[in-house]
Amino acid sequence: MLLFRWIVMLLLFVAALCFAFYAGTGQARYKRLGFIVLKWTIIAASVFFAVLILERGF
Repeated sequence: MLLFRWIVMLLLFVAALCFAFYAGTGQARYKRLGFIVLKWTIIAASVFFAVLILERGF
């Protein structure tokens, strides 16, 4: 549980760093990489919350 939180926070930090590099350099590859990392972070967080909901039961 704690490990997953750290992974999600690290991924969010990496996405923010990519967007900061894009803002600083204007290179589109950093924006594209930031969106890819952000997409997978949202997917991982969704799976995490789905597991929590299923674990608790309906």
